[in-house]
Amino acid sequence: MLITFEGIDGAGKTTQINKLVTYLTSQNREVLTLREPGGTEVAEKIRTILLESRQDISPIGELLLFSASRTELVQQVIVPALAIGKTVILDRFFDSTTAYQGYGRGIDLTLLQSIIDISTCGTVPDITFYLDIEPQEALHRKFAKTSIPLTFENDELDRMERSGLEFFQNVRRGYLDLISCNKDRFVCINALLPEATIQRQIITVLEERFHA
Repeated sequence: MLITFEGIDGAGKTTQINKLVTYLTSQNREVLTLREPGGTEVAEKIRTILLESRQDISPIGELLLFSASRTELVQQVIVPALAIGKTVILDRFFDSTTAYQGYGRGIDLTLLQSIIDISTCGTVPDITFYLDIEPQEALHRKFAKTSIPLTFENDELDRMERSGLEFFQNVRRGYLDLISCNKDRFVCINALLPEATIQRQIITVLEERFHA
């Protein structure tokens, strides 16, 4: 089974992934957790370029770098893990590309989909949990315990996070459009709910759909 988590940074994906791993492991499931970009030696190097670089990267260049990282992860790790019955939990997958590079950067969605099809080798999640949060609230969460100014242009953020408020508003709109077109796969959850409540919702959905 392939389970993906989507949402802008600050939505709480990492927290819920960790809780789900604990639950599934207690149910004697063999679980593999991965992130995008990353997961292989090549993909981790691409991640460094994409997130830590202070250089400008064109939207198409950014798309192709993300896609190259994804191809390595899918072929080297995800497909083999699924083939032997592991549950794979992935922090971001191709829906992030549609939301960020499509809606955020403005790349033509038809062109983008063709590149996604190539990079994923036809791999589609069994279920996708989207944690929904307003961009400003996500930023507030990130810096809630610091004195760092609440601005998307802050140098403390990575290259993607510095893309600006309008960018993230478009990304969120992209996710909501994806959900409306893929209701059977997506589960939309209010990220402002208590962590325990979100965890219960996720587990309940999995038990109902897959008898986990």
